[in-house]
Amino acid sequence: MPSVFSPLAKTLLDAFAEGVIVFDPNGRVIYLNAPAREALADAGLDTAGEKDDLLPELANLGGRLSPLRVGALELGEAIFLPKREGPTTLADREKDAIVRSLEAHSWKLAETAKTLGISRTTLWRRLRAYGLHRDGRTKWDQSVSS
Repeated sequence: MPSVFSPLAKTLLDAFAEGVIVFDPNGRVIYLNAPAREALADAGLDTAGEKDDLLPELANLGGRLSPLRVGALELGEAIFLPKREGPTTLADREKDAIVRSLEAHSWKLAETAKTLGISRTTLWRRLRAYGLHRDGRTKWDQSVSS
């Protein structure tokens, strides 16, 4: 499939963690990034398919359609498929972000809170809510070692 995208545009699309499928104005697939290729392969869908044939299946995968425009010029459409790995709930994503930030700052709470844009009090509340302790153990680790 010939690509109409510059190397920079391809690099940007490939950097997305979610799948990106780009359709031309006629509904033909003109670009897929790696996560989109994997999602289509896992779903058993053909990349040579037309947009109208793929849309119901892509919607079932949680895809969202977005028009591509530059001013009044219609360039086609793109569908974004959600990333399937990692935490899925908002609470799980928040906990994951907090733990990653704590680890990046060697569990220094003031630095972590500043990076996250929250107060130290809020960070302490979140740690308590998620059962995390300042030494990096969870409440489950603590009960096993006691």
